[in-house]
Amino acid sequence: MTTAGRIEESPRATFLAYAARGQLGYQVAKGSGRPVFFPRVTEPVTGDTDLEWRVSMGIGTVYATTTVRPRGDEPHNVSMVDLDEGFRMMSTVTGTAPDDVRVGQRVRLVMLPLGPDGAELPAFELLEEKS
Repeated sequence: MTTAGRIEESPRATFLAYAARGQLGYQVAKGSGRPVFFPRVTEPVTGDTDLEWRVSMGIGTVYATTTVRPRGDEPHNVSMVDLDEGFRMMSTVTGTAPDDVRVGQRVRLVMLPLGPDGAELPAFELLEEKS
């Protein structure tokens, strides 16, 4: 990521490159082992700049959820998802009615063209619940 103290590529650009390959990239601080998300130049707690990129398995649990109802547009879901690797991210759960998403549901990563330029970005869908 760095050469002689210089950043070769921004964390955002690296994150988007992972997303373009259908992967959810995140960072881990080498010193503490703590996951870092949203990707950045330094670990928020310690300021450590020795960060390593990893790929999430994309499985997590809905931590919080709401339905946004924009005037003149379709309602959509906004959720906070706790990924199994130990970080939380804001995204959306698709493939089900926005009001049907519940805290505690297990979800898996899907990439959708959600970026302003059609860039693939992480979203989630419900994992099949076993009956």
